[in-house]
Amino acid sequence: MNDLEELMERVRRWPKERQEDAAEVLREMERQDASDYRLTEAQAEEVRRIQRDIREGRATFATDEQMADLWKSCGL
Repeated sequence: MNDLEELMERVRRWPKERQEDAAEVLREMERQDASDYRLTEAQAEEVRRIQRDIREGRATFATDEQMADLWKSCGL
């Protein structure tokens, strides 16, 4: 049995709500695969860099107030 088959066997024992969460993640992956949009290698590298910064605690995030101000300035 391969890794995916083993994982699916474990997922079948999860609560139904959690199984639905897992199914939604897989459906989203299918939608993304069907999309014509693809990141350039430079964009993909930028995503990896940001993910590293977040993991290593070097990233900063906007506060809720800053985000509210941004949305307000956009008319939302």
